[in-house]
Amino acid sequence: MNETLRPAPVRIDFVSDVACPWCAVGLKSLETALTRLPQVQADLHFQPFELNPNMPPEGEDIEEHLSRKYRSSPEQRQQIRQHLRDRGAAVGFTFTEGARSRIYNTFDAHRLIHWAGLQSAKAQHDLKLALLTAYHTNGKNPGDREVLLDTVASIGLDRAEAARVFDGGDFADEVRDAEALWQDRGISSVPAVILNEKYLISGGQPPEAFEQALRQVVQEMAEEGKAQAGG
Repeated sequence: MNETLRPAPVRIDFVSDVACPWCAVGLKSLETALTRLPQVQADLHFQPFELNPNMPPEGEDIEEHLSRKYRSSPEQRQQIRQHLRDRGAAVGFTFTEGARSRIYNTFDAHRLIHWAGLQSAKAQHDLKLALLTAYHTNGKNPGDREVLLDTVASIGLDRAEAARVFDGGDFADEVRDAEALWQDRGISSVPAVILNEKYLISGGQPPEAFEQALRQVVQEMAEEGKAQAGG
């Protein structure tokens, strides 16, 4: 009896930062694309990237930060915020006006996201999305210990174990090594989504862009599989 072989999973490295609003748009767009392609088995890995690695724990006023970093006017920033809200709403993510009054250090968030990935891919995904929501929707500090532990508990992970990870400084080296690896590979802005360690999708693209790229990758994998079988 012939068995139908399941296609090999598509490895997806999602390089991003909790502080990045376009990363929330990109993640929800990717999720939408995957729901449209039930034949695609995704092997999703969240990779760390810090937009502001030298940000102090108390953070900085976001208007001052954006004005200095991008030299944008208040009017330009308001237009960008409205565009983000519209793009977020289109893929099911809520950007709350005024929620992000400050921008914070996210290194500890990356440590816990790494830890969650050791539990399961689902746990890592759920924590990443929950932290994006905590910051961009609810205006919470993603660098604050209690916010991080509350968010961990909200998705069903062990708060006490997360506290041990947080307080012990666990996975700091792993996060720094991963950040250096992706920077060495040329990633300088996020979100950056790499399919099968080969194809790059940059920025908070709409679902259609992810869907098209995933279709192409799956087709290429199928053709390679046929060629190997025939050989």
